[in-house]
Amino acid sequence: MKKKLAALISAVLALCLLLPPVGAAAAGFPVSFSTSCAAIEMVNLDTGTVVYQKNPDVRREPASTTKIMTYIVAVEHIKDLQGTRIPVTKKVMNELLGTGSSMSGIKVGDVLTAFQLLNCMMVPSGNDAALVLADYVGGGSAEKFVAMMNQKAKQLGCTGTHFANPHGLHDPNHYTTASDLTKIARYAMKLPYFMEICSQVGYSYAPVGGPDANKKIPHPLSTTNLLLNKNAPGNTYYYQYARGIKTGHTDEAGYCLVSTATADGYSYLCVALGAPSLDKQGRQIQTRGEMADSAKLYRWALTSLELKKIVGADDPVQEVKLNYAWNKDTLLLKPEKSYSALLPKEVSPSSVIVTKNTPKSVDAPVREGQAVGTATFSYANQKLATVKLVAAESVERSELLHTTDMVRVLVTSPWFVLVVAIILVLLAVYIVLAVLYNRRRKKLRKVKRYRRM
Repeated sequence: MKKKLAALISAVLALCLLLPPVGAAAAGFPVSFSTSCAAIEMVNLDTGTVVYQKNPDVRREPASTTKIMTYIVAVEHIKDLQGTRIPVTKKVMNELLGTGSSMSGIKVGDVLTAFQLLNCMMVPSGNDAALVLADYVGGGSAEKFVAMMNQKAKQLGCTGTHFANPHGLHDPNHYTTASDLTKIARYAMKLPYFMEICSQVGYSYAPVGGPDANKKIPHPLSTTNLLLNKNAPGNTYYYQYARGIKTGHTDEAGYCLVSTATADGYSYLCVALGAPSLDKQGRQIQTRGEMADSAKLYRWALTSLELKKIVGADDPVQEVKLNYAWNKDTLLLKPEKSYSALLPKEVSPSSVIVTKNTPKSVDAPVREGQAVGTATFSYANQKLATVKLVAAESVERSELLHTTDMVRVLVTSPWFVLVVAIILVLLAVYIVLAVLYNRRRKKLRKVKRYRRM
């Protein structure tokens, strides 16, 4: 019976490990509108505060937002982006035949710089450019490049991501999460040319080698990001404060978008995955939920949230008991530095909950600025930050109080009491034995006297 129960428990645990992680339905600050995307994470880039989440850890196909990671790996393995020339081979282009891929128009025989290919990949979402870069960096093997992508994802702390290709075409083993893609995008934003390239409305290039090199005819390309292109026919999604980053779409992934927006000194990043793209009859949905959701969230964040001072560097936060200090029983604690948090405009800083993690007492000597504990600030069940609490002043130790306390501790120690008890018992045994011994000696003396008589 025990063996069967153990086997059943093992099977259940194995099944749990195979299931994809399920995120919370929604987190962050509350909003007054609904969102159509299956998974969203929005973060304030100035503070790192996550202001809105919806299923952030649920695995989703990323479609062409995959190319953010392709950009990362390519840029980190090609030293000279402007000077490195890469040929477009028939072998690579044949891999995309019949896929219905979004293309940048590069042709077999063209030679482009790595910088040109990055533009062709990020602006019009060219799968052809992504595959050419992957083949080049992978030494003729896109599979090696994909392995680099997965290794980089692990380095960035992604726990729900696995790439199967460099462009984002449907593959059941190709997935990420809104939370992971936020990490990937934030890292990419620090790389050379990234925001410059992905924020362009248009780009044109002429091959630097191949049969068309001498023609010098520029090939114009347009962005697929409707937040950026106000001149796109029938576009109702243009958002003036938006910049970058990458769109994505397959029938399986739905509509996806990674973007940023900056206004009035605040910057946000929004990852929106899985807006519906097909109706129940399998017909294409024209409404772009990923664009609408992102723009609504930006408008809400930029008009409803603001940075507010929660605590100053000299503000007293707590007093703790102080040991071994002469004429001083408590130690004042203050934050290591001032802290401000992003909060809804109507919320007072006094509404922020402070949870302190400090010891019951502190032993002198203590130096001013010495870390003693922490304070965690939270609002609406969301952790905002954890800051160190430090001593507000230096306090010397009283050697008299310290020595007296050490003696007290010693004499009240269970071991000390036990040793004293053993000594007393041994002493008592010794006294009893001594008395008995003396009595016996006296008795023997009496016997000897009696015999002499």
